[in-house]
Amino acid sequence: MSEIETRCRTARCRICQEQTLAPVLDLGHMPLSDGFLSEAQLASPEKRYPLEVAFCRTCSLVQILETVPPEELFCDDYPYYASFSTSWLAHARQSALDLIAERKLGADSLVVELASNDGYLLKNFVEHGIPVLGIDPAEGPAEAARRIGVETLCDFFTTDLAARLVAEGRQADVVCGNNVLAHVADTNGFVAGIAAILKDDGVAVIEVPYLRDLIEHCEFDTIYHEHLCYFSVTALDHLFRRHGLYLNRVKRLASHGGSLRLFIEKHENRDPSFSDLLAAERADGMTALPFYEDFSHRVEAIGRDLHTLVSGLKAAGNRIVAYGAAAKGTIMLNFAGIDHTLVDYVMDMNVHKQGKTVPGVRIPIVAPDQLLADQPPYCLLLVWNLKKEILRAQDEYRRRGGRFIVPIPRPEIIEPADLSNAPSAR
Repeated sequence: MSEIETRCRTARCRICQEQTLAPVLDLGHMPLSDGFLSEAQLASPEKRYPLEVAFCRTCSLVQILETVPPEELFCDDYPYYASFSTSWLAHARQSALDLIAERKLGADSLVVELASNDGYLLKNFVEHGIPVLGIDPAEGPAEAARRIGVETLCDFFTTDLAARLVAEGRQADVVCGNNVLAHVADTNGFVAGIAAILKDDGVAVIEVPYLRDLIEHCEFDTIYHEHLCYFSVTALDHLFRRHGLYLNRVKRLASHGGSLRLFIEKHENRDPSFSDLLAAERADGMTALPFYEDFSHRVEAIGRDLHTLVSGLKAAGNRIVAYGAAAKGTIMLNFAGIDHTLVDYVMDMNVHKQGKTVPGVRIPIVAPDQLLADQPPYCLLLVWNLKKEILRAQDEYRRRGGRFIVPIPRPEIIEPADLSNAPSAR
């Protein structure tokens, strides 16, 4: 019996607590995906943890088996700052404006965001004179939010914190949570807290990556220790109903390789968008193990093919760099066995990551302007979900003959930009 099979026999589901877990994928022992290393840390060994994925036969939740202590994951020097992505800022702003109009929010309203990061979303409500409260355990992003006028508690959101806010009379008209539900070890406690702080006529608007897109497009690099759960509509319905909440409306989004925006309320008022997705998941087999059985083989093929492609280009004398020191990049590089001997550096706009190295593979992180300064022939695009944004931003690199390598859904080379219609040089 394999290690993952043994662990599945004793593990309990993060939603329903049943011991009916089945193995889906074993990515081996991985470093923490956001554990970027300073020069002083390079001499010390890195911690690695099992990264194993399982399926619950009872409630259909896909989840990892290992739980790394949240204090270790979301530390004071947590490097993720949402505001470095222009496309994500635009996405968040439109979401806020839609909520303001739809819910008729004003000076008497309260918007609470869980995992509010650097204030990227809540600042849009502040601009319109709407009271907000951000809650985030990472001091760096929390302080950045305070500096732009977003009231922020630096803490983990728990049922105890929810009870304290309710006692202070701070119940929310809107609770927002973008890409946080998968991060919490106590999934049920987190949702119980949402139920507590939400007004009777309020709405929780939560975004999560969609499991269907992850499986169908083989987005395995979005699986890492911060992401404990991978949600289908079926599993989400189980989760919210346990706490007297109803998933009434669902909107599919393109962000993060395919996501869902969930509208959750205290009263059942189901929209066809929910019913249609729920029925489609059942019809397509997402509520049973066979849907996931070939996933590991497709993941292995991507890792093998990407390593073969990159190592072959390197052996032919090509210089290769990478773009995007995101958490998914850590997983992709480590799983494919692509380290500092194959890739010279990784570029990232986040100044909090520059000067550090990627966990596990020890590739240095530099600013994006290095790309044009060096003009290497190949650039591995680790943040493939931002492909359009980055190809547009790096048009000059491509005009000069630079090629991007995109690993998902299968490794491919994006040829240089077409110069046939470009104006001639004078």
